[in-house]
Amino acid sequence: MEIVYVYVKKRSEFGKQCNFSDRQAELNIDIPPNPELAEQFVERNPVDTGIQCSTSMSEHEANTERFEMETRGINHIEGGWPKDVNPLELEQTIRFRKKVEKDENYINAVLQLGSIMEHCIKQNNAIDIYQEYFDDEDAVEVTDEAPSAKTINVFRDPQEIKRPATHVSWHPDGNRKLAVAYSCLNFQRAPEGMSNESYIWDLENPNRPEITLKPSSPLVTLEYNPKDSHVLLAGCYNGQIACWDTRKGSLVAELSTIEFSHRDPVYGTIWLQSKTGTECFSASTDGQVMWWDIRKLSEPTEVVIMDITRKEHLENALGAISLEFESTLPTKFMVGTEQGVVISCNRKGKTPAEKIVCTFSGHHGPIYALQRNPFYPKNFLTVGDWTARIWSEDSRESSIMWTKYHMAYLTDGAWSPVRPAVFFTTKMDGTLDIWDFVFKQCDPALSLKQVCDEALFCLRVEDNGCFIACGSQLGTTTLLEVSNGLCTLQRNEKNMASAIFERETRREKILEARHREMRLKEKGKAEGRDDELRDEPPVLNLEELVTKAEEEFFDIIFTELKKKEAEAMKKQPKSLKQPSQDTDEEVQGEEEAEEERGDGEGEEGGSGESPALGGQP
Repeated sequence: MEIVYVYVKKRSEFGKQCNFSDRQAELNIDIPPNPELAEQFVERNPVDTGIQCSTSMSEHEANTERFEMETRGINHIEGGWPKDVNPLELEQTIRFRKKVEKDENYINAVLQLGSIMEHCIKQNNAIDIYQEYFDDEDAVEVTDEAPSAKTINVFRDPQEIKRPATHVSWHPDGNRKLAVAYSCLNFQRAPEGMSNESYIWDLENPNRPEITLKPSSPLVTLEYNPKDSHVLLAGCYNGQIACWDTRKGSLVAELSTIEFSHRDPVYGTIWLQSKTGTECFSASTDGQVMWWDIRKLSEPTEVVIMDITRKEHLENALGAISLEFESTLPTKFMVGTEQGVVISCNRKGKTPAEKIVCTFSGHHGPIYALQRNPFYPKNFLTVGDWTARIWSEDSRESSIMWTKYHMAYLTDGAWSPVRPAVFFTTKMDGTLDIWDFVFKQCDPALSLKQVCDEALFCLRVEDNGCFIACGSQLGTTTLLEVSNGLCTLQRNEKNMASAIFERETRREKILEARHREMRLKEKGKAEGRDDELRDEPPVLNLEELVTKAEEEFFDIIFTELKKKEAEAMKKQPKSLKQPSQDTDEEVQGEEEAEEERGDGEGEEGGSGESPALGGQP
């Protein structure tokens, strides 16, 4: 395309016209060569010069225009129904369908369209471009590379006063977003001016949160609704249950009343598998598990008290700190407590004894994580104190597998959703451990030291098992991507994991039976020993014991007297002592000396002088 620009100007404004003409060349200056400079010239031979074999490249920077991206939602409303039919009511829709199917026009229309659809279906079935030819083949190991992980993104708390990230939840549709709850769990130690806000982050934009959630109290837990990605459920520090609808903004959509809420912070919230998708339940350290319907959050629909004595006394209840619910087991749920006990409960139980089925004891402190294996729900993982333990519902007295005791406290854990033998744990020293007990049981398969400079508080694994989100003490959420070997099902891994679970469960059962037998034997021996002692008559009577005690007492006294007499004799001067032949002569000499001393005192009139002791007989 030719570029033309037209100048509009009067000729008189151009100035005087320039006239050019030819003329001969003329010399303005001439500099002759200087011989002195030529003599000073030194030839350099050889000459080293560096050159590049490759082409010379240059780097340039340019500012490009930045485009602001914005996400907008569209509400889809089901259409095609008459105004008098509510599409949400199942009975009305069934009744309307039956009415339409009986109409003759409907039958004719279906017959006419059926032939056209049949032709199209046959065309599609002739060649299926989406056919998977290797669906029936077992998964094969992709590579033999060593397990690894790398950091993808870091989401930092935008507030000046940093708060721990206490819970993380993945967006259910495509895992494009991450909801993070922030709160300070140190009782009455929260700094002044600390914000209550929590955030929803877009994975592609770590600089600024996409949505800010503004509760009245800091959020301890935050969970996306798996059926409606716009709805989030949260447990607050003051014990209330809050619900957000992101289409309505940052403020709370529904909030439970203080009178019917928990008395302590809500450490666990889970959505239930229901037709409406509005049912959930929560747990707190006040010892209560409550069921809610978010359409009416004024009060709970049901309350279960975690009293293992089955008397439903709140003062005896164990504080709940973690929850587990498996959709394939709709009547069962499990609770991890502050006292290190896992309580298995039955939701359909009518009496306290039926609601609390059994308990599993094995930890020395609070159970921060509790999750069933996604492939084998009978086995579940617990994380608490310095270990992570794997349990079986068939073995209640002890866990079937456990990690070694670590130097740092464990804070959270989770199973891999794609591999039955892989699970993850976080520690207070900022380490993320990835365990694969088929590959190695004594040590983690991969240990990522210092994912953050501070302690890790929580973790959540994406549905595909490729990404892990870890929340830290200073509110930093780190997004990690693991290698293909850790997120791809290995050959025969399911069979191997099942065999390990069954083998360890069988071993624990044998040990439990052995310990039970030993305890019964010891109890029987103790009872028999008590009976023998009760039946045997006493060997010594009371009089003999008293006589023996008196003899021992007097023997001790006589021994002490003899010692004192010997010491007194040693202390007397040697000049006053004269040797005697035997004891009788010494005693007789002492008596005669005393008589003489008495006579002398009478004759001398008490001069005060005494003769020598022990005179001759």
